[in-house]
Amino acid sequence: MSLSEFLAKKSEFYSKIDPFVAFRIFEKYQKYFKIPPIIHIVGTNGKGSTGRFLAQLLEILGYEVGHYSSPHLFEFRERFYLKKGIVDEDLLEKTHQKLSLILQKDLEKLSYFEYATFLAALLFEKCDFVIFEAGLGGEYDATSVFKKRLSIFTQIDYDHEQFLGNTLEKIARTKLKTMAKKALISTNQNESILKMAQKIALLKGAKLCILKDLSSDLLENLEPYKAKFKLPLFLENNLKLALKACEILLSKSQTIKALQNLTSLNLRGRLEKLKENLYIDVGHNVLAARALCEYFKDEKIEIVYNGFLDKKIFEILKILKPISARIMVFKCENEVRALANEQIFEFCKELNIECEEFKRLDEGKKTLVFGSFVLVEKFLKDYGA
Repeated sequence: MSLSEFLAKKSEFYSKIDPFVAFRIFEKYQKYFKIPPIIHIVGTNGKGSTGRFLAQLLEILGYEVGHYSSPHLFEFRERFYLKKGIVDEDLLEKTHQKLSLILQKDLEKLSYFEYATFLAALLFEKCDFVIFEAGLGGEYDATSVFKKRLSIFTQIDYDHEQFLGNTLEKIARTKLKTMAKKALISTNQNESILKMAQKIALLKGAKLCILKDLSSDLLENLEPYKAKFKLPLFLENNLKLALKACEILLSKSQTIKALQNLTSLNLRGRLEKLKENLYIDVGHNVLAARALCEYFKDEKIEIVYNGFLDKKIFEILKILKPISARIMVFKCENEVRALANEQIFEFCKELNIECEEFKRLDEGKKTLVFGSFVLVEKFLKDYGA
């Protein structure tokens, strides 16, 4: 069975997950997976950009790096970054066939994400550094089956409560319990999360670095990069995390050298400027809305929006209100997860935000397309951006 035929049988979204499938499969077949210990990135927001920044820094220094992230915008292969770009279809197909031979009938037991995770493990087995981004939570995530070289914790907040728990403490615990013997955490956290991280580090005997800020010489070299690429604050924070991780893995002098040669973030949809007045962002939760509000503060912009119904739509709209000249609802459907669509109109009326259905772009007005990977994907396909 080809890769495309196999993926067509799988859904990206699940209402119920067996958290132990990946662990059972790995225990049975682990002798076939020979990747080096992974750099494991866990958190609510910022995993993709932190991982890609780190991959680019390590590549500058001559290392071969594999970066596994999710979800994708257009094609499944976007999840696998290798040799400074997205893997080609032939290599992915060959690796799929190899994985099929290893797992045989057990292949069908894997979810879409679990399958992609094991595929990444085969793809990256010859890399010097392997970066895996957790998909959902951490403790029982498929990426957690592999040995870890370093754990990186980005900002942790409410998300996927139906799977991870309805309190910040429960959500944080399942993520922080993945901690490796070496770990790095952003200080851009609730104080209770930092205390929990320190407690878990003590129990595990882990060396935990809490990143308050970079050293003065790294900060000095960061300034021209920030200015050149007009880096928003949330991407600056993620780059700082990647720089500190690079320093932990290698050295400060090598990290400075990499930073001095770093190009723009090679990852789509992270407050990406498509043209003079058009931005896209794949963010979909409260944290992302706050970050965008910070970037566009003191401005009024058009916002093309839609989001999954299981997200905090009302709260997101409330956060966006200070920067919203108008909300334009980009209507779209998903076979598995319902989108808010009509509910956005009701919430906007309650919040006294001008709202209408999206019909076309006004190129004379600054516009942000925001709300989910599904929305951004459909928008880009429809408008050829």
